[in-house]
Amino acid sequence: MAAENKAMPTFPLVPDGISLEEIESYDHLVVALSGGKDSVALVLHLLDIGVPIEKIELWHHDVDGPDSELMDWPVTRAYCKAFAEAFGIPIYFSWKVGGFEGEMLRKDSLTMPCRFECPDGSIGQAGGIRGKKATRMMFPQVSPDLRVRWCSAYLKIDVCTSAINNQERFLNRRTLILTGERAEEGSVGKDGKPKGRAAYNVLEPHRSDNRDGCRVVRHVDVWRAVHKWTEAEVWGILEAYNVNPHPCYHVGFSRCSCMPCIFGNKDQWATVKAIDLPRFEKLANYEEQFGKTIKRKLSLRVLAEKGRPYAMNEADLRIAMSREYHSGNILLRPGAWRLPSGAFGESCGPI
Repeated sequence: MAAENKAMPTFPLVPDGISLEEIESYDHLVVALSGGKDSVALVLHLLDIGVPIEKIELWHHDVDGPDSELMDWPVTRAYCKAFAEAFGIPIYFSWKVGGFEGEMLRKDSLTMPCRFECPDGSIGQAGGIRGKKATRMMFPQVSPDLRVRWCSAYLKIDVCTSAINNQERFLNRRTLILTGERAEEGSVGKDGKPKGRAAYNVLEPHRSDNRDGCRVVRHVDVWRAVHKWTEAEVWGILEAYNVNPHPCYHVGFSRCSCMPCIFGNKDQWATVKAIDLPRFEKLANYEEQFGKTIKRKLSLRVLAEKGRPYAMNEADLRIAMSREYHSGNILLRPGAWRLPSGAFGESCGPI
């Protein structure tokens, strides 16, 4: 099988991306769709450059999973489904059993398995049976180190890898995974070198890649197709396609991650408290139970008291806090698109 794999067409991993011909050489194009502006822009970019829509599939890594609602916006699952339906692209959800809350509450136990939807309608499952027992009993910490900021590693990166590694349809095939990280969200160190997302490679083998395997052959690359885009360019393509952005932007948030993101600043946490007090209280109580705060120097209660909730209208808030979102609301009529209040705002998040 390895010899068969080497006979397949290969292309150099050039720094500025790949051509349409090269993109179309892949058997699967998997777009990681968070629902945020960058991943939406990425999908629109593929359509813009002429990628056949039938080659694209969307994956949403659900940080809470279907049985919990601790961290994500209530509307995110429905928004992602509506976006996929509006463009006629299949979408598959994946998650860690127990989600964010279950992983956070691990106590002398193994991490839970990952589950993922498959094209035939079945639910695959992998992991959770080997490894070392461990205890977390704390929130992820604000850090570039994924060992302590475990939410990204355990609830997104590992879940995606597990879904690729445990589906036969990716064997002896070429798969391109597309993600929406942008260099503008990174930084430059004192030595003048890019750091964080600014230092990411645009195109490289994915961690699930096994193109030179002897028994299992799986060619998987990852392409950060909007890595060099500015935020203005991202909003520009959403406007060009009249795509209504995720409702969180309309209530003032500049990033579409978890609603109570660990990177959130005082105003964002004040807003979380104002729009969903029961959720805020649950998170604050967990801090007290663990004896260790998210921000280390300040508790959520103190942080939120220092902030000021975003100004928003009730209609936008109702949509953001709903569990329903219809595909007819994704594509706006010409002239109806508006830049959301959260655009170009406080981009608190990993760099």
